[in-house]
Amino acid sequence: MTTRTGHCMCGAVRFTAHNVPSGFGACYCESCRRWSGDRFAGVHVASDDLDVTGADHVTTLQSSAWANRSFCKTCGSSLWYRLTDGPETGSCSISVGLLDDASGLVLEREFFVDRKDCIHDLPSDRLQMTTADITAKYGALNDGSAQ
Repeated sequence: MTTRTGHCMCGAVRFTAHNVPSGFGACYCESCRRWSGDRFAGVHVASDDLDVTGADHVTTLQSSAWANRSFCKTCGSSLWYRLTDGPETGSCSISVGLLDDASGLVLEREFFVDRKDCIHDLPSDRLQMTTADITAKYGALNDGSAQ
């Protein structure tokens, strides 16, 4: 278990997560797909292990009878979902894409696998472009990523 930091796209919401496990899960349910635009990949932590800065920029939607989903009201980034009912009430899954460093994390669990669709099929002969390829084609990146 480690400590990891992260933030939303605009930086208004920042967090430190403690006791983060090395494994994460992916969910293919309709709610997660609509909320994240794809499958939701999240690392599960206890709510007490999540320290948030910029909480006034977080808005939350009760998305089901057993969970709510939070996002940044400034940039719209999906942040985490929190269980509101059941044996793990209060724990949350943080979007892996928000982590400053996700190295070493391993996909260990998948949920609603019967709902996977064509966007999750990755043929080996697909076009794959590196950061250098994109920079050469489109110019300097202005999204805060490596340039």
